[in-house]
Amino acid sequence: MSTPPPPSKPDAPSARRCPSWLGRGVLYVLALLFLFLGILGAFIPGMPTTVFILMSAWAAARSSPRLHEWLRQHRLFGPSLRNWEAGGYVSRKGKRMAALTMLACALIMVLVGVPLWALITASSCMAIVGTWLWFRPEPPEHLTQETKPH
Repeated sequence: MSTPPPPSKPDAPSARRCPSWLGRGVLYVLALLFLFLGILGAFIPGMPTTVFILMSAWAAARSSPRLHEWLRQHRLFGPSLRNWEAGGYVSRKGKRMAALTMLACALIMVLVGVPLWALITASSCMAIVGTWLWFRPEPPEHLTQETKPH
């Protein structure tokens, strides 16, 4: 008696593609927009990078397997993206960098003298995101080895 073939992986990019050409086009434009915003976020204090790269990868997986694979193999974006796709993992280094960036943004707001309501609102949001982030699981050892550059 032979065993049935394993079911196809539901989160494979081809299984998630949007069926219509219009939908794929819209998602592709969104993927490029999110990628642009993610790159800007690397240079503008207080603007996130990783969340935009994750959204870009989500849209690319449904519209452009080529762009999605490029993001997954990218020297800077790839490791964190592959960790996230493997199970929502966030490396300890990523958690530290995010926490330090959020702390720096809060300090900049204090030094610049933003209105108190803005400081409290932004700092509260960063504290909530930071807390959520630190509760994310860290990648297992075998994934950590796979995501290191060769």
